[in-house]
Parts: sequence; C-alpha cells; structure tokens
Amino acid sequence: MAKDLIPTPDPRALRSAKAALERIRRRRLREYETMMVTGFTRTCPVCGYQGEFAPVGEPPRLDGLCPLCRSRERHRLFRLWIDRRGGIGKNMSVLHFAPEPMFEPILRGLAGRYVTADFMRTKVDLKLDIEALDLPDDSFDLIIAHQILEHVDHHKALAECFRVLTPGGRMVATTPVVEAWAETYVNPEVKTARERVLHFGQKDHSRYFGRDLKDHMRAAGFDLYEFISVEPDVSTYALHRGETLYELTKPAAPTLKTTTRKG
Repeated sequence: MAKDLIPTPDPRALRSAKAALERIRRRRLREYETMMVTGFTRTCPVCGYQGEFAPVGEPPRLDGLCPLCRSRERHRLFRLWIDRRGGIGKNMSVLHFAPEPMFEPILRGLAGRYVTADFMRTKVDLKLDIEALDLPDDSFDLIIAHQILEHVDHHKALAECFRVLTPGGRMVATTPVVEAWAETYVNPEVKTARERVLHFGQKDHSRYFGRDLKDHMRAAGFDLYEFISVEPDVSTYALHRGETLYELTKPAAPTLKTTTRKG
C-alpha cells in the first residue's frame, strides 16, 4: 500500500495556526453554550416527562438526556421496544445485565421473574461474567444487554446468551456501530485508556463494530430483527437518528411429528 503524501507546512504558517486554534476554541465554546438550550419540547416514553431535554455525552449530544429520569436515547428506544414488541408477561423470566435504574421497577412489574446481573457492580442479584455464564441451559426467556458487547469478547458473550435462553427466547442488545464499515475495527496496539478514546470512542471500549456484527449474531445461532429509531419517533422522543436495537431470537425447538399406526 502506497504511503500517504503529507505536505510539510511552512513554520510561519504553523505559528499562525496555533494562535488561530485558541481563537477558534474560544468562539466555538461560546457557540456551544448557546446551542445547549434548543427550546424544543420532547417527550420521554420512560417517565412521561414533557419539556426541554438536556445535552449529554462527550462531545455533547443536544437534547440527549431527560432531566427527570436521566434516560438517554438508547433507553427511550428500549422503552418503545418494550411497548411495541416486548410482550413481556408474568410467564417470562428476564435477565438484565448492567441494569439501568429507571427500568428495574418497570421490568419487575412486567415479568414473572426479573434478575439483575453484573460482573463489577455489587448491587445486583447475581455477579455474572457474560462471557462465561454460571447459569443452566434454557433458563431465561429474555436477556437485556445494553452497551455491553463493545466491552467484552462478543463472540463468547453471544454464544453464552444463546445457550442460556429458552427456545424462542430473545436477547436485546444495543452497541455503537458504524454501518458504513464492512468490518469491525479492532487494534491490538491500542492499550491505554487514552488510546481507546481515540480509536474506539470510550476509554473502556475494546472495538468499534461494523455491520459485520449482524453476521456475528447470526453465526451464534440467532435470528435477527432490527428495531430502528425513525421519524416521527426521533423528533418526538429525542432519539439518536438511525440507532438500532438488536432483537436476537433463539429459534424455537422444532416440533416432532408423531404418527399413529393403524392396526
């Protein structure tokens, strides 16, 4: 592969650029302060709040945070999934990794059995490593794993969740994805937290998924449905445009046909 041809700037131009950098930063800071208040009325499907939302994230995403329940875009998308496709009932058992506080009372009220889990946190029902679940086969009807797969070996995690789900059971997952990338970006040379911010967007992320993530999900045995944030939901509920919630279904066991012998 040919090496990129990078020109060498004039030293005087570099000194001018450094001074311009500080001026641009100050001007942009004033602009960001003005942009922090959009004036739009949004609705939170999680808690019912209606009004202005707050910015959140680094860099800030305008109207990303509900000021009442602190839900972010992915949380509100998940609530829409619960209402429109969840079908969570008292006959179901639910396993929720890294549970978001605003969803615990909602899911406990819907499911017959609701279990929270995490590998690091202590205020959960079970301490579990999603890459090696200390759980029996076919033990949960629904597994929820928001923003988990980018932190772990997702191949192992998907395989373990598939094993633990009952036939016909589902796993719900969200994770950062660049759909324009054919392949997931991993880099073994990236070792420090600062380097991970630059390469993967966050200090504790280990990869940036491309659209091949969907192939990995299917390879684990799952059927895939994509629940995508679209209008008018985006503007009404302050969702991230095009964000996808992956609904993974473990195929139901085939029905065995029986025959009756006539004598």
